[in-house]
Amino acid sequence: MVKSKSVESELIKKIIFGIEDVKGADVNIMDLTKIANTVCGYFIICTGTSNTHVTAIVNSIKRHVSKQLKEKPFSIEGNDNQEWVLIDYIDVVVHVFQREIREYYDLENLWGDAKITNVELNA
Repeated sequence: MVKSKSVESELIKKIIFGIEDVKGADVNIMDLTKIANTVCGYFIICTGTSNTHVTAIVNSIKRHVSKQLKEKPFSIEGNDNQEWVLIDYIDVVVHVFQREIREYYDLENLWGDAKITNVELNA
């Protein structure tokens, strides 16, 4: 089911807030809506500094989205090793990486046709 733009926008805001709340870093929003045959409308990519930090980011995102929007992820992948955790909210997919893994997979270049917005977080 495709969400309305306003619902999608609120979801993205809450995800960003969840990342910022536990000091996630290097946040990019990738707009995939103009690319044919994509799995979702948006990727949100961020970096955690360790397994513990990745876990904290994932938990913060889930907590803020659930509490404020009453929405739960469709699925979560990668919780076992905490190097790359994917949180699937259908139209918005969040990728929480440790730095080395993010650099290795380089999703921003892999999806080079996407419009990428770097999010400035409050320090």
